Parts: sequence; C-alpha cells; structure tokens
Amino acid sequence: MAQTPPSSTRDRILDAANRLFYGEGIRAVSVDAIAEKAGITKKTLYYHFKSKDDLVAEYLVSRDQPNLTAFATWFEEAEGDVADKTAAIFLRLSENARHPKWKGCGFIRTAAELANMPGHPAVVVGAKHKKKFEAWLGDCYQQAGLKEPEMLARRVVLLMEGAFSTMLIHRDPSYAEEAAEAARCVVCLQM
Repeated sequence: MAQTPPSSTRDRILDAANRLFYGEGIRAVSVDAIAEKAGITKKTLYYHFKSKDDLVAEYLVSRDQPNLTAFATWFEEAEGDVADKTAAIFLRLSENARHPKWKGCGFIRTAAELANMPGHPAVVVGAKHKKKFEAWLGDCYQQAGLKEPEMLARRVVLLMEGAFSTMLIHRDPSYAEEAAEAARCVVCLQM
C-alpha cells in the first residue's frame, strides 16, 4: 500500500494559514500563530513567504481553483436546463453555508478586511478569482446559446456576491435559496 508523502513545509504553512485566516480573519491571525499551527519556526515561515501579505495572497491563490472546481461540479451535476444548473450553484452554496464551520466567502472577507488597501496582493488575487468565475459562467451561457452571455454572467455574479454577503451578515442560508430563484428567473429571460 502506497503511503502519501508528507506534505511540504510550504503546504503545511498554507494549510495552517487557510484554517486560521478563514476561521478568524487575516488581521486577527499573527504570523506566530500560523508558524505554531504549522509546527515550524517563524524564520522557516519567512523562508517560504517573504511577508504576511505574501502569505495572505497565497492563501487566496490556494482557494481559487478548488472553489471554481466546486462551482463547475455543482453546475455540471445538476439536472435540468442552464437556468436549473445556475440555480443549483446557489442551492449547493446554501447547503454548505449550513455547516457550522462556514464563515462566508474567504475572498470577500479578505477584501473587506483590506478595503483601505485596494492594491494589496490578496485583493488583486480575489478580484481575479471573481473575474474567473464570471468568465466561466459567461462561457457556460455562450455554449448554451443564451443571449448576451457576458451580461447575464455579470448579473448572476451580482446575485452570488449578494447571497454571500447577506448570508454572512444574517447567518441565514435561505438567502442563497432566494438568490437561486432570482438567478433562475434572470437566466430564463435570456433563453
């Protein structure tokens, strides 16, 4: 039986950063806390990441593809037409938001914490992530032959970001369920 090779030190640091930044927020978590959680020294952390800002950006980079893959999987696994598939993304988001460890969108939370620093590397990573999701959705709509796919993707993204934010404020996943129905209606208008 093959054993999984031990993760690299960099991976252990990113794993610790993911758990702490997502769970507590980037400003609340010190580099010392991340090093301790990763079982390394602060000097070792700085060997792999030049600054906390660099680590925060890499934390979001590490979340980028898994999140995009999850949305694509939810879309593809859903039954029905493209409107149903779009609604399914929101419904699955609602399911995930019911988990006790759910703390909202890490990209939005990071951008909010860094609102006074628009050029911060993590804000740039977050903006790219959101644009990738919008472009992917636009491609899905174009492949489905919908009218104005880019505009439609932008409207659905607005619903998604509103659902993320409202669920975080109210701690109520039913907002994503309502956004699912709104998204379904918006997509149906372009079919």
